[in-house]
Amino acid sequence: MMEIMAAEAIKRFKTEMTRFLMMYKFALDEMSTKIDILKQEFEYIHDYNPIEHVESRIKSPESILRKLRKKGFELSLPSIRENINDIAGIRIVCSFISDIYKISEMLQNQKDIKVIQCKDYIKNPKPNGYQSLHLIVEVPVFMSDRIENVKVEVQIRTIGMDFWASLEHKIYYKCNKEVPEKLREELRDAANTVRQLDMKMEQINKEISEIKDSSSLEEIQEIVINNQKFYLPKDFFKF
Repeated sequence: MMEIMAAEAIKRFKTEMTRFLMMYKFALDEMSTKIDILKQEFEYIHDYNPIEHVESRIKSPESILRKLRKKGFELSLPSIRENINDIAGIRIVCSFISDIYKISEMLQNQKDIKVIQCKDYIKNPKPNGYQSLHLIVEVPVFMSDRIENVKVEVQIRTIGMDFWASLEHKIYYKCNKEVPEKLREELRDAANTVRQLDMKMEQINKEISEIKDSSSLEEIQEIVINNQKFYLPKDFFKF
């Protein structure tokens, strides 16, 4: 009798967990749509798209429960909602560091997004060298009978940061999280190299933009009226 009751309780919990995770899937869909709109706006209206690619995921029930046990929290849906902020996660990979803050600002300025937490691991990298900008946001999910505010973790990083984080994760997995100090030091050095490369590419991009802006100004200074060229003085646009 006890075994039957236990089996029914487990089955009921699995059903409730499935419905619970649906809310996070819907929230992830909402954020993906918002980011896709920004991406298309940059592609069609602006001359430059800062978003290289976007990835999303939802934690498995097993991973969620392991995290609850590890942190010593109660094994219940309310406890999951309150204590686990990264059930739904979305990662935005950008070309340059300045793009990261540009995308972050655009998302935070949207009126239906509430920022719960912001952690800047770019200005303040983790001890292991990890760099990224993390946002925990609440997104409204409109159901047939209610509105649910669901948390989503947003990670925004450059291509170099993403490459480093992916390899670091694989190395820790292969070593069963017991990475020798020599390798940890090499990973920190590699993270610093990525940081220097990002800063160098940022500077190159800035110089190219300045050249492009200067060229555009020269084109503007030359105007054609009735097939006759006229040249504006160089200080015409100075105010």
